[in-house]
Amino acid sequence: MTDAASQPLSRPRPLYWSVRRELWEHRSIFVTPLVASVLVVCGDLLSSIGMPARRLQTLRLDPAHQSIVMGEPYVFAHAALTLILMILAAFYCLGALFNERQDRSILFWKSLPVSDLTAVLSKATIPMVVLPAVGLVATVAVQAVILLQTTLILLAAGVSPATPWTLGYVVGEGVALVYSWITLTLWLAPVYGWLLLVSTWARRAPFLWAVLPPLGLCLLEKLALNSTHVTSLIIDRLTGSYEHAFVTAAPGQPKPSGMPRLGLEQIDLGKFLTSPGLWIGLLAFAACLAGCVWLRRRREPN
Repeated sequence: MTDAASQPLSRPRPLYWSVRRELWEHRSIFVTPLVASVLVVCGDLLSSIGMPARRLQTLRLDPAHQSIVMGEPYVFAHAALTLILMILAAFYCLGALFNERQDRSILFWKSLPVSDLTAVLSKATIPMVVLPAVGLVATVAVQAVILLQTTLILLAAGVSPATPWTLGYVVGEGVALVYSWITLTLWLAPVYGWLLLVSTWARRAPFLWAVLPPLGLCLLEKLALNSTHVTSLIIDRLTGSYEHAFVTAAPGQPKPSGMPRLGLEQIDLGKFLTSPGLWIGLLAFAACLAGCVWLRRRREPN
């Protein structure tokens, strides 16, 4: 019988357990997407009033337009959950390193054999890995529920729930959905880095310190130079991932109105990877994390 004392000890995994600690302390990471998913499903259920009549009108359209109209609830669900997860990630970043100084719990965590780099990386993992994964799962689950309740409502009304979507089309949409979450997260990386840096530095009101300097730069540029380059840069960083990661319109054609549709044929990985804004943003993200580590080593509790 093998002696238990002779068994090799498992190697400590400080980053893994630091991420687990973040998940234990911030239940909103899971509760908020769950509540948002329920609200989206309930909203779709309310909008299903009159659905059979609308479906009969939709079936008179050509297959391409049928696909667009039938896909609108799924696009809306994806857009709503994406927006909510972005807001959740922003507020998490603002409080991640600020709250531990505010309640002085940083003194306890610094007494543990966990480096400042590991602590900062664990907090950056939440908006960069955990929340996108949660958002992807929530989106797929909500879209599946919407499909199920749509099918049941149409069958109860004696209307065919058939769609022009093939198996290849559905798989392509799934690939595009995963791709959209990955590219969105990478594109927003410098925003999350900036918020984490402010969370580490600010002694009071991190939200104001995060928002007022960019707004001040926009206002100063407008008054001094009568230009809006900084404003355009900020807007592109917050909302431009789709423009850089997907083919939004054929050359020479106007951009489509309404909510953008995600499809396999619209993925443009080459355009995204060759975008200077992506790599500049990732370098800025790395610089912000380095600043967070440096400040956390020297910042005293509030």
